[in-house]
Amino acid sequence: MVTAVWGWTFVLVKDAVTQYPTLPFLQVRFALALVVMALLVRRLPTSRELRIGLLVGAVLAAGYLTQTVGLTMTSPGNAGLITGLFVVFTPLLNRATGAPIHWWTWVATILSLGGLLFLTGGPSGMGFGDVLVLACAVLFALHIVLLGKWSPGLPAAPLAMVQMASCTLIFSVGGTWSLRMPSASVWWAIVITGVFASALAFYIQTWAQQHLSPGRTALILASEPAWALAAAVVLAGQRLGLLQAVGAALVLAAIVGHELASLKFEVHVKPSPP
Repeated sequence: MVTAVWGWTFVLVKDAVTQYPTLPFLQVRFALALVVMALLVRRLPTSRELRIGLLVGAVLAAGYLTQTVGLTMTSPGNAGLITGLFVVFTPLLNRATGAPIHWWTWVATILSLGGLLFLTGGPSGMGFGDVLVLACAVLFALHIVLLGKWSPGLPAAPLAMVQMASCTLIFSVGGTWSLRMPSASVWWAIVITGVFASALAFYIQTWAQQHLSPGRTALILASEPAWALAAAVVLAGQRLGLLQAVGAALVLAAIVGHELASLKFEVHVKPSPP
């Protein structure tokens, strides 16, 4: 359900930021997410939660900024597919922590980059919006790596709350609050993205990961690009040419194939119970 909402929001956000300035939209979105998380947590964060949450939240804010600005210049389907490459970029960046890179990660990287070229019409056809969303995928991957390194032992909800606060602060300092009231459709997008796609999505994902293995969680999250492409076709009327369709299929195959290989490896190396 969370990945379906995330996929849907590519269409919602693109429609919203064509009617309302990007930074004020992000300010209100994450301010609303912060209020929801504060109601759920109902305590002040510790100094360690505050320090780590602010730093990791800054990376998250950069990711959402590049994604949202990129969405104004590319289609929601392309943005969803390119954003999904964070699944492939995460193990590449995680190599800096000493983690090994498996052969299927290299295969998925080459396959996804080839798909990206088809999807955007080659290097000359890749617009600035596509490049920004690609940067977003790298930043989201960095966010996952940093959380994996710094968050063990910390309660997830307060840490998520501080990240929402970090995003709100950065978007508020980086821009100015718009004096123009959002329209009803923009408010709808703000509520969906702020409450459901940000605050509750982080909370649900954190709860779910207490019951699912990392491999199964990642495989479920890998379905987000498919939901984004489906929403773009059904709701936004996006149509893919033959080369674009091949590119989309290659990107999806790289993302899902990578996670299936990782899940199989996880099961294979899992020690048997005594």
